[in-house]
Amino acid sequence: MNEQQRMGALEAMLFAHGEPVALDRLADAMHTEPIQVQVLLQKLQRQYDERSSGLVLLNFEDRWQLATRPYYGEIVKRILDTRRNAPLSPAALEVLAVIAYNQPVSRSFIEQVRGVDSSSTVAKLLERGLIEEAGRLDLPGKPVAFQVTDTFLRVFGLGSLADLPPLHEEKDPAQPDSTVENVPESEQLEMQP
Repeated sequence: MNEQQRMGALEAMLFAHGEPVALDRLADAMHTEPIQVQVLLQKLQRQYDERSSGLVLLNFEDRWQLATRPYYGEIVKRILDTRRNAPLSPAALEVLAVIAYNQPVSRSFIEQVRGVDSSSTVAKLLERGLIEEAGRLDLPGKPVAFQVTDTFLRVFGLGSLADLPPLHEEKDPAQPDSTVENVPESEQLEMQP
């Protein structure tokens, strides 16, 4: 195969697979070295960008996925099932945040953090492909663990979980802790563990 045919083969595999595919898996399928596949994928990615194609080649660390360019999202939604594209509820966003920042987690952990039953929300997120089962935790009863999926990363425009915003702003060590500063001394003693 010449270079153009190899790029076409990569394009066909990514299109047919639909989900992100590991670079090593693509290299195995093509019977070539991962570095050569990486170079071809980067060329293909540049071609899509240069001609403003309706497709875009996404790179999630060592995985690649062919997707619709966000610019064309609205027109594509017109022919797809719009029920899957309904906005997420505040409860769903809360559950996603708990899972993304703490994964893998059990449903009971999610419910403990949120303080409410989350079984229907978890079921809806599973159905939409934003979370998935990640095995079982080594806890009494062996509860099912959940983690976010590549779809979650794509929907929220993240390359990896490392791209999530920090949970808490970094404090300046020179600044006093304002939470204890304005509390009377008698109450401060009660607040200590």
